[in-house]
Amino acid sequence: MSVAQDDKLILGTQVFGSRLLMGTGKFSDSETMVQAIEASGSELVTVALRRFNRDRQEDDLFGPLSELKDVTLMPNTSGARTAQEAIRAAVLAREISDSPFVKVEIHPNPHHLMPDPIETYEACVELVRQDFVVMPYMPADPVLAKRLEEVGCASVMPLGSAIGSGGGIGTAEMLRLIIRDSRIPVIVDAGLRSPSEAAAAIEMGCSAVLVNSAIAAADDPVGMAGAFAQAVSAGEAGRKSGIMPRSDQAVATSPLTAFLDGSEPRN
Repeated sequence: MSVAQDDKLILGTQVFGSRLLMGTGKFSDSETMVQAIEASGSELVTVALRRFNRDRQEDDLFGPLSELKDVTLMPNTSGARTAQEAIRAAVLAREISDSPFVKVEIHPNPHHLMPDPIETYEACVELVRQDFVVMPYMPADPVLAKRLEEVGCASVMPLGSAIGSGGGIGTAEMLRLIIRDSRIPVIVDAGLRSPSEAAAAIEMGCSAVLVNSAIAAADDPVGMAGAFAQAVSAGEAGRKSGIMPRSDQAVATSPLTAFLDGSEPRN
């Protein structure tokens, strides 16, 4: 896996210092959202096209987000049910935001919000052809992840568990397979509930995490955003330092009885 250069996250041709990406859809108000993003240190923030609403400022997120310094916007296609709907949303969002990034998000069933793998693949093929930096939200499927890499996606974003569920990293075994075989960044998207889970994802080998509900639904979203930032940094430091292997049995950290049974020489 080749995802980092000088401890940076590389997506397309752009380099990011933070491995924490943020979603914006569930904050109680735009002021809290902006403060949380600033506390998180996130440099790549996703926003749905339907929240680009200059005519209704109370429902507009694009305005406040576009004023943030050192933050790149990644429009997403949330609400799209087919590849064609996602492609139209991506094209419109690029015209408005002037951002080449797009998070492809296609979930036709509102009851479970699982991403549609077939429509997602078809949308990604066309959006790569149109020179987007394509980052698909997808099931934790190693075969699909490889196919999306092969068509030119900048990253893959498999779910940890269902959107907004707080179910944590329920797909850990599949994520390990995706990470093992991927030559592009693997970013866990959806389901993370706590900073410790974000740290675990980074320790596992994920290049980054994307978090929305766990921050927006916290009692203190700004404080929680800071906590996630620290957790991601700690996970990266731990992974780089080399986490000790697991053992099926206890291993003494120092001799237990040698000094008692006379086997060690005495001075």
